[in-house]
Amino acid sequence: MVRTSGERMRERVIKAIDELSTINNRPPTNRELGEYLGGKSTGHIDYHLRILKARGVINHDAKKSRGISLVDQPERPETIRVPVMGTIAAGQPIDAVEDPDAYVAISASSGLKNRDGLFALKVRGTSMIEDLIDDGDIVVVQKQETAVDGDTVVALLDGVTQEGEATLKRFYREKERVRLEPRNPSMSPIYVRPDELRIQGKVVSVIRPLV
Repeated sequence: MVRTSGERMRERVIKAIDELSTINNRPPTNRELGEYLGGKSTGHIDYHLRILKARGVINHDAKKSRGISLVDQPERPETIRVPVMGTIAAGQPIDAVEDPDAYVAISASSGLKNRDGLFALKVRGTSMIEDLIDDGDIVVVQKQETAVDGDTVVALLDGVTQEGEATLKRFYREKERVRLEPRNPSMSPIYVRPDELRIQGKVVSVIRPLV
């Protein structure tokens, strides 16, 4: 039996759905399939998706941007890609991107109310060990410039070094100063004036690598 060009294209679409779902840990969009297959239009891809759905090969919910999956493919939860902006360590401003292609994926059902402005940092040191944040962990941070007492924040301390020193600590206000509290009994708090401190964000999640 001679396969038509349409059949060959549909085989490529099936393979692309599987590969993109594995690479990105989420279903592909129609547009992503087109780009992956060499710049095919969304209309061209949609034509083949309708045929594959009618044959029972794929699930395709056109109302969802990521409603494409293979029938025999386990459903993967939708994820959010959060860029890793560097390492939280003394003397290194966090604004410098260490690897623009690095990111962590977190579940879209993780309960995070605001997905905008999220970034991630790799932790160096054990100053927050009693909050179960260890050396090598990754913290997901919501970018914001304010904090309330007890928040775990990423703070940039102006004037400590020429570039400023980034630190991960619990935030507390005390009359005319701010206390940045480590969660390690062997370490002392840092005390600064409010004008010496810039809040970069609040920690909203912690990811621990398996290896």
